[in-house]
Amino acid sequence: MKFGVVIFPGSNCDEDIIHVLENVMGQQVVRLWHKDHDLQGAEFIVLPGGFSFGDYLRSGAIARFSPIMQEVIQFAARGGKVLGICNGFQILTEAGLLPGALLHNKNRKFICRNIHMKAQTNNSLVTQFIDQQRALKIPLAHGEGNYFADADVLKALNDNDQVLFRYCDEFGNVTDESNPNGSIENIAGVTNANRNVFGFMPHPERASESLVGNEDGLAIFESILSMAKA
Repeated sequence: MKFGVVIFPGSNCDEDIIHVLENVMGQQVVRLWHKDHDLQGAEFIVLPGGFSFGDYLRSGAIARFSPIMQEVIQFAARGGKVLGICNGFQILTEAGLLPGALLHNKNRKFICRNIHMKAQTNNSLVTQFIDQQRALKIPLAHGEGNYFADADVLKALNDNDQVLFRYCDEFGNVTDESNPNGSIENIAGVTNANRNVFGFMPHPERASESLVGNEDGLAIFESILSMAKA
């Protein structure tokens, strides 16, 4: 599969995701600069983590207006697959490609540590082969990861099975104590109604090879690559 990784000024996880896709998963990757208008034939677009445009205004609020986002929005409208990780998730909500918003963490502090999360559905490309009882240990690193949605949006997310992941403890229990940032209903990631745009705050690319002592993130990439085998 050919992946396109969008790079904004301030992206700092672009090489991480490129490394995993190219060297761990053996896929073709093209780098897409934020001022480009050409997706270079990518079949799957990734918006990586980082601090696009220094996180001024709100995280992702400026990057949402980068020229490349016009192409990403059109690509998604045609059914193209788009994934946003951390800052990428924030950009996707700012662009209206995913519902909800990412607020400042409840404790008003930057969080950088391992957390646990578990898949809430198998009805999505990124979670279809993940055991819903399995607690994945994935690194987290953000200051604005507190997911919020109003009552109507939240009901639609639950009714339509659009919640991808919820924060949990190491045993898979979804509790207040296992919620690192105050996200409503412990939500760590969601998909859109058409199930072709995905976003979550934790960083699976930082937990995808034995060299770093954690391969839990591979479950997400392996689910995505099933698309290429279909």
